Amino acid sequence: MKERYIPIAGTIFVFIALFLTGGALYKHFLSTLVLGDLLADNAFIIIAAIGTTFVIISGGIDLSIGSMIGFVGVVMAGLVGHGWHPLAAAAAMIAFGVLYGGIVGWIIDICDIQPFIITLAGLFLLRGSCFMVSLDSVPIKHSFVDAFSAWRIPLPGSGFLTSSAIVMLLALLAGVVIAHFTRFGTNVYALGGDRTSAALMGVPIRRTTVMIYALGGFYSALGGVIYALYTASGYPLAGSGVELDAIAAVVLGGTLLTGGVGLVVGTLFGGLISGLIATIIDFDGTLTSAWARVVVGLLLFLFILAQRTLIGTRNALRQSIG
Repeated sequence: MKERYIPIAGTIFVFIALFLTGGALYKHFLSTLVLGDLLADNAFIIIAAIGTTFVIISGGIDLSIGSMIGFVGVVMAGLVGHGWHPLAAAAAMIAFGVLYGGIVGWIIDICDIQPFIITLAGLFLLRGSCFMVSLDSVPIKHSFVDAFSAWRIPLPGSGFLTSSAIVMLLALLAGVVIAHFTRFGTNVYALGGDRTSAALMGVPIRRTTVMIYALGGFYSALGGVIYALYTASGYPLAGSGVELDAIAAVVLGGTLLTGGVGLVVGTLFGGLISGLIATIIDFDGTLTSAWARVVVGLLLFLFILAQRTLIGTRNALRQSIG
């Protein structure tokens, strides 16, 4: 269990350092207003990344996250336009996400296909389906959407938690419970640590794989729902590149790309680090948004190097003990 906490320590340190740096450079940066905006603006990415965390811990990958977000948005907008309540449309799309993810997991296991390939196919399939539903942005007009956007919980100071942030935090709590307090969560770590050993220990490989990708589909679809409600629209290009942002959040959160090590809560900090960098650049006013990508890329490079060092040290210790 200690191995799971080692990478996240660096993540939390980077997050605190960035937040304090912003506070030192800019007035009013250290406020609940900035923190609340961070949570709201990055809620849909973090929600999708929570599902990706399970996939990566298991040793897999999912490249269809962004396309799922776009597909959920345009279909939701279309359903609401045809008289559906947004909650009913959201439930239908989340059910679709679970079914889609389960089928992907089943194909990965029964056909022994690399997750990269099948989820890349899913990326094109879902994105193409977005344009078959609508070529343009479709507004979602409903009193529930207006109420969802307006409802918030005040924080000390001038900040507040929006509905999107609250859903994200609840989704995070559910993810933590599933990962660390259920048999399924234990199986996910076992599968990512060593697939052969997991099978010998009695882990149901096929069922676990299907459940992992079904859970990933649930979180991706939920992220799409939150994005659609947050923007009050469905857009066929929505979510483009979000799969990379989600993977970056997971890696920055301390989860090893090789699988078997990581904490779900680390993904929250990983997603907030990317958002915090963008916020600092916005406060500066002289830099373009491209710098946010550059800094995140450098941090990812450093985190991956640290991961490789950690893996090498762990393997060396195991060999010396053995």
